[in-house]
Amino acid sequence: MRTRLVAATALVATLTAGLAPPPALGAAAPAGRAGEHGWVTSTLRHMSLEQKVGQLFATYVYGGDATEPTAADRAANRAAFGVETPAEVVDRFHLGGVCYFSWSHNLDDPRQIATLSNGLQRAAVGDGAKGRVPLLISTDQEQGVVLRMPAPAAQFPGAMALGAGRSPHAARTAATVTGRELRAVGVHQPYAPIADVNVDPGNPVIGVRSFGADPSLVADLTAAQVTGFQDGAGTSAVAKHFPGHGDTATDSHTGLPVIDHSRAEWDRIDAPPFRRAIRAGVESIMTAHIVVPALDPSGDPATLSPRILTGVLRGELGFRGVIVTDALNMAGVREKYGDERVPVLALKAGADQLLMPPDLALARDAVLRAVATGELTERRIDESVRRILGLKYRQGLARSPLVDVDEAVRTVGAAEHLAAVARVTDPTLTAVRNDAGLLPLPRADRSVLVTGWDSAAFAPVATIADGFNARGARATARPATLPSDAVIAATATQAAEHDLTVVLVNKAWDTTVTDPRATQRRLVAALLGSGKPVVVVAVRDPYDIAYLPGVRTYLATYSYTRAAMDALVRALHGELSPRGRLPVTIPTAEGAGTVLYPYGHGLTW
Repeated sequence: MRTRLVAATALVATLTAGLAPPPALGAAAPAGRAGEHGWVTSTLRHMSLEQKVGQLFATYVYGGDATEPTAADRAANRAAFGVETPAEVVDRFHLGGVCYFSWSHNLDDPRQIATLSNGLQRAAVGDGAKGRVPLLISTDQEQGVVLRMPAPAAQFPGAMALGAGRSPHAARTAATVTGRELRAVGVHQPYAPIADVNVDPGNPVIGVRSFGADPSLVADLTAAQVTGFQDGAGTSAVAKHFPGHGDTATDSHTGLPVIDHSRAEWDRIDAPPFRRAIRAGVESIMTAHIVVPALDPSGDPATLSPRILTGVLRGELGFRGVIVTDALNMAGVREKYGDERVPVLALKAGADQLLMPPDLALARDAVLRAVATGELTERRIDESVRRILGLKYRQGLARSPLVDVDEAVRTVGAAEHLAAVARVTDPTLTAVRNDAGLLPLPRADRSVLVTGWDSAAFAPVATIADGFNARGARATARPATLPSDAVIAATATQAAEHDLTVVLVNKAWDTTVTDPRATQRRLVAALLGSGKPVVVVAVRDPYDIAYLPGVRTYLATYSYTRAAMDALVRALHGELSPRGRLPVTIPTAEGAGTVLYPYGHGLTW
């Protein structure tokens, strides 16, 4: 803990050099545990009940500027919170935290993000009156397929790619660089790492967000990232989603999953990564909206379960940090109880930080009413506020919550960070099948069609085509993300006119009736029917090959970042030897325990 405090304090000092602290925080905060206890106790003593309850909540706000959002964002804030600007939301509700998203227009570029953070912190501290406290600012920067910070931020591969690389050092590096860039723009909680063990290939919500299916591997990489985020970067790691969201076919955003592990299975599969995260000193753990009957037979989701949060997480595992709920606007936590009961029950269960309730005013008033009626005591509120204030102190916020905007611009996307992205990404590429010996490709004047799933933000199809063109080929980029039958037919015709086709797939395994991803399977089948060589690349879940009969050349990148696509092109041409090994087992499409490719499988050349 002492190491993390020194690292965080030094980093904050660098970021805030030359900036005057807000009036109430003008004196340097005393160092060490005694300093933390004194500041927390003094701050808490000067807070009203309304201010204390406000500290428990973290939510989104609309707009890229704290006081001058666009007209559309003003209207969105007014509809959600009754006031127009992000600063007014913070002030009205005495918020303890704000969570950034692209859809709420918080994340454009480093200068804008850092400026927004400073504006929100000034709103939190206000005129310097005692009892007003800086914010914890958060975002879901897991990397891979879940990242919020846009370029030029370093965009690393996600957890499953790191699992394929098998390197705790690489996982720690990714967390350190990610954390430093977040801290530079005023973000303290990355809502990472994912500690879930993905043992269900049909998991619709975790998948490649997990390091893999082996509890020991997941535990090793989770602990490495906790160390990187905290000791390396001075941010507060958040291990999620307790007690483990890796074995479910239900997405807790849309339903309430039930995990049928026995207690022995939970101890063997789900618990090890969280135990290791706690031993590594993780500051926060996020709850899951899942039912685990072996831990609590009541049918309550873990977020609302005293047996799980207080009994298991705090009692058995010994966690003493901040427990943050997953978003309270998700269906998984709203099915059994009304929105006014959920925040009260979460606090009674043992949660500290309440994330994104669907109606913030309703949730706040429900907690205040619970205190007034005696259902919750102010002492219970104080317990959680003490933990939150302690975390803020260790983040350096007692001295100054502001960041140096110019330094943020220099830090985010720095050359050494982008070089680290390539070093971490290259060893994760996994060659799963090369039956025809097609790879590596010799350099040649060949025509190449690059098609399949695409992303407007990352443009992987164009990136691959550009890579082929740079090596003397004549490549055509034809995105076909969820193609219609007409597009499939036209693309297959075009493939027959090229020497080689590279097709990208993303969760083509998903066979749910309402999901149109099945069109990807028809596209691949049509391309194979062209009679020309086809390279299939899974840019998300590696399980797709089980649903693509006839594919003879197949690679998994686990994400579609620019670095992942660059590594792919180099591997296709023999410039990079694939070194990744599957961190999961790929079953056959029929399932029933039949293995198509085992854990640890990986080819090279």
